Amino acid sequence: MRTPAPPPLEFLAELSVNVQAPIDAGPAPTGHRRIVPITGGTVTGPSLTGTVLPGGADFQLLHSPELTELDARYMVETSDGALIHVHNSALRHGSAADIARLNRGEAVDPAAVYFRCSLRFSTASNEWSWLNHVVAVGTGERYPDAVRIAVFIVR
Repeated sequence: MRTPAPPPLEFLAELSVNVQAPIDAGPAPTGHRRIVPITGGTVTGPSLTGTVLPGGADFQLLHSPELTELDARYMVETSDGALIHVHNSALRHGSAADIARLNRGEAVDPAAVYFRCSLRFSTASNEWSWLNHVVAVGTGERYPDAVRIAVFIVR
C-alpha cells in the first residue's frame, strides 16, 4: 500500500487579531462557555493584506482544564476595500496550568500550547472570490490582548 502525499500548503497571511477580556458564562451542563470580543487587528501577507474589523467574537467551549474548542467569526477588510468573512475553528491544548494562565489573560510561551485551526472564507468580491473555494489551516498563538494566526491555503 502506498502512502499518499500530503497536500501542499501556501502561506496566505498572518492575522493579528486584537481581543478584549472574555465574557465568562461559567460551567454549564454543555461545558464551560466564554465569548471573547474581537476589537480589530491586521492582516499581513504576500497576497492578502488588510484590517480585521471590530465586532467579531470567538465563542469558546472549555471541554477540560487542558482542552478548549474555539469558534471565531469576524470580518476582514482588504487593502483594496473588499470584505471577507472569516470562520476559524480551532483546538487549543496544553497543560492545565498553562491553559489556566491563558484563561486568566496571562502570557504563556506559544511553544507550550498546541493551537491549530481550520479557516473558511466567504466574500462577494470578484477579485477575492477564489477564497470561497479553498480550505485553509493555521497555527495560532494566544497573547494577553491578541491572537496571532499564520494562515496557509491547502492546495
